Amino acid sequence: MREARERLRRALTALGFDEVRFAAVAPAPAGGLRAWLAAGYQADMHWLERTADRRLAPELVLPGARTVIALGVNYFDGAPAPAAPRPVWARYAAYSDYHDALRPALARAGALLEEICGVGPGDYRWCVDTGPVVERGWAARAGLGFAGKNAMLISRRHGNWLFLAAILTRAPIEPDGPLGAQTGGPGAPRGPAPDSVGLLCGTCTRCLDACPTQAFPRPGVVDSRRCISYQTIENRGVIPRPLRAGIGTRVYGCDVCLEVCPWNRFARAGRRTLLAARGEAAALSWEELLAMTPERFAAVFRATPVKRLKLAGLLRNACVAAGNSGEQTLLGPLARLAEHGAPLVRVHAVWAVRRLAGAARAEGLLRAARAAETDPLVLEEYAAGAAEPTAPAP
Repeated sequence: MREARERLRRALTALGFDEVRFAAVAPAPAGGLRAWLAAGYQADMHWLERTADRRLAPELVLPGARTVIALGVNYFDGAPAPAAPRPVWARYAAYSDYHDALRPALARAGALLEEICGVGPGDYRWCVDTGPVVERGWAARAGLGFAGKNAMLISRRHGNWLFLAAILTRAPIEPDGPLGAQTGGPGAPRGPAPDSVGLLCGTCTRCLDACPTQAFPRPGVVDSRRCISYQTIENRGVIPRPLRAGIGTRVYGCDVCLEVCPWNRFARAGRRTLLAARGEAAALSWEELLAMTPERFAAVFRATPVKRLKLAGLLRNACVAAGNSGEQTLLGPLARLAEHGAPLVRVHAVWAVRRLAGAARAEGLLRAARAAETDPLVLEEYAAGAAEPTAPAP
């Protein structure tokens, strides 16, 4: 079976996967996920609660599953981290939506599994982030990387820059060893558990220290409620006022805890044969973002991960980011957005004007919008701003 395993590994690598590793199916430790959910760290991502049992027990996803094939695609482009005051996007937003981009390759991977391992179409199931499978946990068990203190999978070859996917299969494939495990005969001592947090981090805490919103209650644990990626992507409502300044000029997602990781010194630009580059977002100016129309939004963000935000979500984020930019020329566009049709946009536009102009000057800029406002959420923002005057952003 080892010969078939290596043949399958070579074939999947040729398809475009940069990492191909194998792990034996076994019950996942329940404590970490259960405790995380009990603490409310999932915020309003209720699907994580609904699918918890299946995430912990792969046999509930595919009865009789014996092997997990852990796959990684390097999306690092080799460019330096973007810097303010320009709008900042998470690195993966520079590609077509990876959920869609990897699916054809995963379908072809299934066909290879049938050919090489002799299984049928019902003997495997693949997932790319949207299924009830803990891809990071299985990738760590397969030795693809280790669980970093930033709660991301860190690869010794690719640093923090991997899209992950997994294939559950009934095929009995010999597993690869996890990082840190000792080899030897029966009863030989083993190293730390493959899902140990910070297995190869040492004493480094750069990711924890760099988080602008202090989203790590402890190493390896993210409180989504404080995470910039959650707030700018998954949260469909109002971004809490205490977190807005920490978002900086990030319009979509956040890579801070990834960018600062020392393991990235080994990262090289990936082949990206399965990914389609989309540079339209990075080229947008503040003015273009704040003037975004439905038609322009559809044209720029079609088939990208940003499309999930919808226009109101993007404008919400753009208002917060512009408010932190220090660019006084954006006061006009932001004041106009304080009269936008969506209350979600108006809330954050009001905050951004106050953030840029200061309370006294903002009062004049927002006078007409305030006089016409009737939405409770927006009125609450006006009241909160009046009670806590905002100094201009530096």
